[in-house]
Amino acid sequence: MSLFAAPWCGCLNGIVSGRNLRGVAWRLWSDGCQGSALLFVALILGGLGAASPAQAQSKSEDSGWHEFSGTWTAAGSRQHIGLGGDRSASVADYSGSLMLYGSSRPALGFRAQAVVLNDSATGLIGRAVWTDETDNQVYSELRGETTPAGNRIVGTFVGGSGRYKGAAGTYEFSWRFLLESEDGIVQGQSTRLSGRVRFLVTQNGPDTGTSKP
Repeated sequence: MSLFAAPWCGCLNGIVSGRNLRGVAWRLWSDGCQGSALLFVALILGGLGAASPAQAQSKSEDSGWHEFSGTWTAAGSRQHIGLGGDRSASVADYSGSLMLYGSSRPALGFRAQAVVLNDSATGLIGRAVWTDETDNQVYSELRGETTPAGNRIVGTFVGGSGRYKGAAGTYEFSWRFLLESEDGIVQGQSTRLSGRVRFLVTQNGPDTGTSKP
């Protein structure tokens, strides 16, 4: 055995038989492998430390979830009816745009439409359709209530078309009106909109369309 190979054989035997990395380092030092052996142990420790973030990132990517935040701006018309006392109800339809933010957002933006029934006693229910630039759509159900902190609306994804097929997940936001005219014309904007969604097929699948975030 050459003089070069002999120290490394001792190093490897120490690694195999040692009970832990601290014991390994001591064996390697006492066997005369100080410089190269300690570098070898350092590389092992560095590799163990680097594996955890990489595994976490891989797990996040494999989950298929797209997290996002955004701003929904819309205008439309609203009709009111009184239900006795302080109770009232309204029906409204909105049309506007939705801009999304975040590195894993499903798309840059959508045309957004919603039809909403709001009862001052029981809360809000509605349906929404988001359409991207290639006419692929995401469908969601809306439910809302008035809380001491303001109104809170939760959307639940119930499917989609094209690259958004099988859309599932939730999002939530609050809504503020910027314009409310006497003839029922309204305009508003979301605040604190955020959520996450995943799809039945990946963006590289056969029915993904050509839209890109």
